[in-house]
Amino acid sequence: MTLRLHHPAELLDLIGHDLGTTVPQEITQEQVDRFAEATGDHQWIHTDPVRASRGPFGGTIAHGYLTVSLIPVILAEVLAVDNCSAMLNYGLNRVRFPAPVPTGSKLRATVRVAGARHKPAGVEAVFEINCEIDGGTRPVCIAEMVVLYT
Repeated sequence: MTLRLHHPAELLDLIGHDLGTTVPQEITQEQVDRFAEATGDHQWIHTDPVRASRGPFGGTIAHGYLTVSLIPVILAEVLAVDNCSAMLNYGLNRVRFPAPVPTGSKLRATVRVAGARHKPAGVEAVFEINCEIDGGTRPVCIAEMVVLYT
């Protein structure tokens, strides 16, 4: 379910609150291959199912940066903010990949407002994104995304 705010300043009242969890999304080999094509990262652990089946994870895994690239979509699934001219990806404070994302696994994420403050250009918000896979015992990605709402 998407939380809809009428103004970016409402984020200041949500510091420390969870915004929700996304619907699980399957990470397919086709998606991993397209990401490899777009980035030029064709490492066999991502793109060669036969060789990867003999590797440390028993199959191909998604690029860590593929998981990171899904963060704007994850955020949009749980939060919509009205009355702003733009929502700008301002960057990441930290990113960690504690566990791999095997292709074919289902990825879901929880989002929490870690911080928010007024800036001259608008409201800067920091979101903690915690990505997991079904059946996993550890997070696959923990990241802090910074967004500027103007």
